[in-house]
Amino acid sequence: MTFKDTSTQGAAWGAVLAMSLCVAMLIASEFMPVSLLTPMAEGLGATTGQTGQAISISGLFAVTASLLITTVAGTLNRKGVLLGITALMLVSLVLVALAPNFTVLIIGRALLGLCIGGFWALATAVIMRLVPADDVPRALALMYGGQAIAAAFAAPLGSYLGGLFGWREVFWALVPIVALNLMWLAAALPSLPAEKRGDFGSLLAVLRRPYFARGLLAAVLSWGSAFMMFTYLRPFLEQVTQVDVTTLSVLLLVLGGAGFLGTWGSARLIGPRIAPLLKLPALVMGACTILLLFLGGSVVGTAILLAIWGAMNTAMSVIWMTWMSRNVDDAPEAGGSLMVAGVQASIMLGAVLGGLLLDGISIQAVLAGSVALAVAALALIGTGRGLLKPNQTTAS
Repeated sequence: MTFKDTSTQGAAWGAVLAMSLCVAMLIASEFMPVSLLTPMAEGLGATTGQTGQAISISGLFAVTASLLITTVAGTLNRKGVLLGITALMLVSLVLVALAPNFTVLIIGRALLGLCIGGFWALATAVIMRLVPADDVPRALALMYGGQAIAAAFAAPLGSYLGGLFGWREVFWALVPIVALNLMWLAAALPSLPAEKRGDFGSLLAVLRRPYFARGLLAAVLSWGSAFMMFTYLRPFLEQVTQVDVTTLSVLLLVLGGAGFLGTWGSARLIGPRIAPLLKLPALVMGACTILLLFLGGSVVGTAILLAIWGAMNTAMSVIWMTWMSRNVDDAPEAGGSLMVAGVQASIMLGAVLGGLLLDGISIQAVLAGSVALAVAALALIGTGRGLLKPNQTTAS
C-alpha cells in the first residue's frame, strides 16, 4: 500500500490539523450530553437514563454508517465525502439545539451518528495517505489531539455554560465553529481520489483474519468499559462525590486536560512494539474505576483518579488505531470501518447497559459493570501477541 500521495506534499500537516478540529467538534457534539445529562432530561421531560440513550442512538447510526460508508461513497473523492460529513454535522447540531421534544433530539443524534461513523471509518486511511508511514503514529496523535481538546474543554464548558445560559445555548455555540471547520477542510484537504471501491466482501475478508477479529473484540470491550463509566460520570459526581456545578466543571476540566498528556505521551510511547501497549487502557482505566468506588466521596481523590483515567482515555485511541494501521495496512478503509463499527457498538453497549444499571440498581452498579468489561478485555488481550498479523509477531 502507498501511504502517502505525492499530491499532498505541501498540504499534509495542515490537512491533519483541520481533521483534528473536526475530531474535536465530533467528540464535543457526541458527548456534550454527558455534561448536560441532568438539565437535558428535565427540559425534555425524560429520565436521566433515557436521556443517556441519546448517546446510544448516535452510536447505533454510527455503526451503520461506518459499515456502509466505503460502499455508498464508492469511487467518490474522499475530500468531498469528508466535506459532506462535516456539513451534515452542522445540520445535526441545529436540530438538537432546536429540539422541542425527545423525538427531535433523537433525530438530530441519529444524523450525528452518521457523521461520526462516516468520518472515523475514513480518517485513519486518509491519514495514511497524507503522511509517510513512519509519521502515521504522530499524525494520529495530532488528529486525536482534537479528542483531547474536546475532552478538556467541551464537558466542563458545557456544564458551566449550561448552568448559566441553558443546555440549548451550548449546542448553538458549536454551530459557528463547525461552519469555520468546514471552510478550513475545504481549503486544506488535497484531492483524495478513491483508491478502490469498497464492498461488504472486503469487510468480511478482513474480519475473517483471526488476529483482527480477536483485537476488534478486545477493543470493543475496552471502549465499552470506558464509555459505561464516562456516560454516567455526572450522576456519579453529583450523587457520590456530591459536587455543585462549579466543582463538577472543574473535575471535568481535570479529566479532559489530562487528555493532552495522554495524547502527547502516546505519540512518544509507541515504537515498533505495539503488543505490550494494548492492555494498558483496560488495565489503567479499570483500576481507576475500581478506586472510584472506594474514594469517590473525596473530591481530591476523585480528581486524581479522573486525571489518570483521562490521560489513558486519549492514549487508548492512538494505541488501538496504530495497531489497526500496522496490522490491516493492506485494507485500511475496511479495517477502519470495522474498528469504528466496533467502537460505536461499545458506546451503545456502555450507554445502554449503564442506563439500565443506573435506573434499575444504582450508580455504583454502573461502575461495577465498567470494571467487569475491563477485566474481560484484559483476559482476551493477554500478552497482545495473538492480536498481531503473522509478520508482526517478531517485532511485537
